[in-house]
Amino acid sequence: MDQSVALVTASSRGIGRAIASRLGRDGANVVVNYHSNEAAARDVVREIEEWGSKAVAVQADLAVPGDVTRLFEESVAAFGGLDIVVNNAGMRAFGSISTFSVEDLDRLLAVNVKGTFLALQQAANLVRDGGRIVNISTGHTKEPSQRVAAYGGSKAAMEYFGHVLAKELGNRKITVNVVLPGLTDTDGLSPEFRANADAFIARTPLGRLGRPEDIADVVAFLASDDARWVTGQTIAAAGGLI
Repeated sequence: MDQSVALVTASSRGIGRAIASRLGRDGANVVVNYHSNEAAARDVVREIEEWGSKAVAVQADLAVPGDVTRLFEESVAAFGGLDIVVNNAGMRAFGSISTFSVEDLDRLLAVNVKGTFLALQQAANLVRDGGRIVNISTGHTKEPSQRVAAYGGSKAAMEYFGHVLAKELGNRKITVNVVLPGLTDTDGLSPEFRANADAFIARTPLGRLGRPEDIADVVAFLASDDARWVTGQTIAAAGGLI
């Protein structure tokens, strides 16, 4: 992965941060995307540079089409091209179908569906032949539960986009895969799910919550040459929960 160029959306904290740091540790130069927390993004940049790789922080709101275009333009300008794109950005919002607000639905779809589609469109045009694209979805798409319809549905669209793009880019030896995290212990874990963590742990064969590094390690594999024969796949990283 030495000298590859990776863009990880929403990588100033949580799973995205772990992915960006791991790719940097593996030798990739990394574009750290953030929405509003510039200080956190700068911390990730410093961490990657401590591994000996290069990194830059770029602000962009994936719900804004112009920001998506600018993010990819600045990524290419920073390092001369793109080899790896990890679509980690996503909004979480939970509520029953009967009461879910139109405002929350619009924002959710703007980020998780339209934002991801536009990012994949940019990636399809800019990632160099032989590159890697990874979408970070959610285990909720495989295990429907109450109050998760809008969020899970929006992430299911991301999965479908990835499966189709794998077929469209195969002739350029670009792989496209999807990772499904289970319940993962980050500062973005909602109080609702944190309160029920013991129940999830009890149902998880490996007996704990996921850690951001667990997801990052799977992404690092998919971004490596070892995964050159893996494309169009959905891989659960959930300790056996799904």
